Amino acid sequence: MKRIVIFASGSGTNAENLIKFFHNRDNVSVIQVLSNNPHAKVLDRAKKLNVSALSFNRIAFSKTDDVLNILKATSPDLIVLAGFLWKFPEHILNKFPDKVINVHPALLPKYGGKGMYGMHVHEAVVANNETETGITIHYVNENYDEGAMIFQAKCDVLKTDNADDVAAKIHELEMEYFPKVVETLLNE
Repeated sequence: MKRIVIFASGSGTNAENLIKFFHNRDNVSVIQVLSNNPHAKVLDRAKKLNVSALSFNRIAFSKTDDVLNILKATSPDLIVLAGFLWKFPEHILNKFPDKVINVHPALLPKYGGKGMYGMHVHEAVVANNETETGITIHYVNENYDEGAMIFQAKCDVLKTDNADDVAAKIHELEMEYFPKVVETLLNE
């Protein structure tokens, strides 16, 4: 049985999609959701789907081995960042080399880096009159959005699109492709 741990900071639609995609599978299971936000809706979504859900603070994540020890105890085959906003600490990355991935709501290397998440990305895409955007699934390293690319999917940005329109298109791409890419990685 392959084991997935998801890190998320917000509402958790990608996390919920992953949990449902792998529900009742014999070979893959989402075993835990971890969040840096104790009030994140993702925690409620996970609990409703009978997945362990815990929150942690910055000290437990970056300054101590508390979160690392949780991960060691659950022994995930893949750690999936799904709307997780904190930079991943090197001491965790070193223990799980090439096992931490992220989905970014743009075609990296464009619109990546610190502060480039969610609506900030979509607003920038529209403000710069981009004609296309998309998602990038990539490995996580010690720098924001600079890990090796795994997969990209694109969509058109129309002249009439606003940031909300772009967000909706990105959400569709995430829902369609993210679980499939995770599944492919686990089957390699």
